[in-house]
Amino acid sequence: MNDSFDYIIIGSGSAGSALAYRLGEDGRRRVLVLEFGGSDAGPLIQMPAALSYPMNMPRYDWGYLAEPEPALGGRRLVCPRGKVIGGSSSINGMIYVRGHAGDYAHWEESGATGWGYADVLPYFRRMETSHGGEAPWRGTDGPLHVTRGPRDNPLHGAFVAAAEAAGYAATPDYNGHRQEGFGPADMTVWKGRRWSAANAYLRPAMARGNVRLVTRALVDRILFDGTRAVGVSYLRGGARHEVRANAEIVLAAGAINSPQILQRSGIGPGQVLQDAGVVVRSDRAGVGANLQDHLEVYFQIACLQPITLYRHLGLLAKARIGAEWLFFKRGLGASNQFETLGFIRSAAGVAYPDIQYHFLPVAISYDGRAPAAGHGFQLHVGPMRSKSRGHVRIRDAEPASAPEIRFNYMSHPDDWAEFRRCIRLSREIIRQAPMDPYRGAEIQPGEDAISDDAIDAFIRDHAESAYHPCGTLRMGAADDAASVVDPHCRVIGVDALRVADSSIFPRITNGNLNAPSIMTGEKAADHILGRASLARANDTPYFHPGWETAQR
Repeated sequence: MNDSFDYIIIGSGSAGSALAYRLGEDGRRRVLVLEFGGSDAGPLIQMPAALSYPMNMPRYDWGYLAEPEPALGGRRLVCPRGKVIGGSSSINGMIYVRGHAGDYAHWEESGATGWGYADVLPYFRRMETSHGGEAPWRGTDGPLHVTRGPRDNPLHGAFVAAAEAAGYAATPDYNGHRQEGFGPADMTVWKGRRWSAANAYLRPAMARGNVRLVTRALVDRILFDGTRAVGVSYLRGGARHEVRANAEIVLAAGAINSPQILQRSGIGPGQVLQDAGVVVRSDRAGVGANLQDHLEVYFQIACLQPITLYRHLGLLAKARIGAEWLFFKRGLGASNQFETLGFIRSAAGVAYPDIQYHFLPVAISYDGRAPAAGHGFQLHVGPMRSKSRGHVRIRDAEPASAPEIRFNYMSHPDDWAEFRRCIRLSREIIRQAPMDPYRGAEIQPGEDAISDDAIDAFIRDHAESAYHPCGTLRMGAADDAASVVDPHCRVIGVDALRVADSSIFPRITNGNLNAPSIMTGEKAADHILGRASLARANDTPYFHPGWETAQR
């Protein structure tokens, strides 16, 4: 092998960068980070308002396309994944959501012992510096700066007031004591720049001198000596390279790429591996299974006043915004524009929120290519805990081959009832008096979409991924055949190999997944280094006292 390191981390994304920072913290351990993407330099990644560009650029995105979805009319949805230093934290929407305490209770109940809310809260605190968050729930001296936008468009206040008029609560910090409610959004932006995992963690780690980054490295497989992982084989510049890990290898390539690498390394469902021409080292059915995501629709309403971001979509306006950001790192370019979020429960008997709202003061598609013809605003709304499950499977043994990604969206009958409630509850909020000065006609679904069948047709034709894939290497008890990693992130059945990224989530968390992914890297680092976990928190999070009998 060409070289050796104490630890090899595969992937420089949200968890991988955090791992590099913590594993190399003492300045002595030699850490190698392998990343297939390249540099994140340039305004399209670093300017928050330009978020629609990098996730649609082959230079920064793996370009994955999911299989046709039978329940969505055979549509094939895109599945953007970051192919750049910082991984998906460099191409995402920068929305920061920790998840709900109930999510982590479910993790622990599923066999992820030591990953309950009291266990993970100290890591969320350790990793962040919160600007405007609720004390003492938030961190104050971590690498990841978390800020809030100015929320100076009157639509933000009107939307929260409408939610309150509908009987919901305002919450000062959905990442604090109370997630349930509506209020200001947190974003990973600092001093006007995207504060990706590369900026927060990887660059400071590399500055110590003991963390090395190799870009344009396409990982083929993990190398073993018996049952022990000893190295990594990767392709770069047309040549094959092999590197040795003296201590451990950590897979942090994300929910789509991590299972592929394990499968190419001979760990996965036996028949899938044999069909792909891979020798089976460890037959584990859970590798690539349990794929989950959040689906959402864009609920769009025309605005009666010319106050939306629509007036800034012209070339001259964009040039002005870009120049102000380039020279001063301020103005509209310094925000992702998702400055208000909301979380509600869809029905009585639901213990904690299962619907998320992103509010945006313009009517436009996520990729920025399809604005409504005129002023409007929109809610990104969707259920949080779909019961549908999919998979990721290699088709052959070639590292450059795209895998089969099958989400099976809306394949569980409960998904349809939950999504219909999203639409109807959204309409109720928008029809409250505080929105009267702004609310025009409903652009989509459209005011004629009243019946279950009409709403279902809209969902079938227009639901989009929120780009939150996870769960494909599920964490659980070591004696659980469906688990892939144990609660210390060790791959079950082999030695010196761990996984730390969103693929190990037993079930998807409420909201966007960047924050839980970074937390996973932070906590996994302590397990890898043999440190005692941070002391459990004593804080009691909010659950609606009447959740069993009241929806709001």
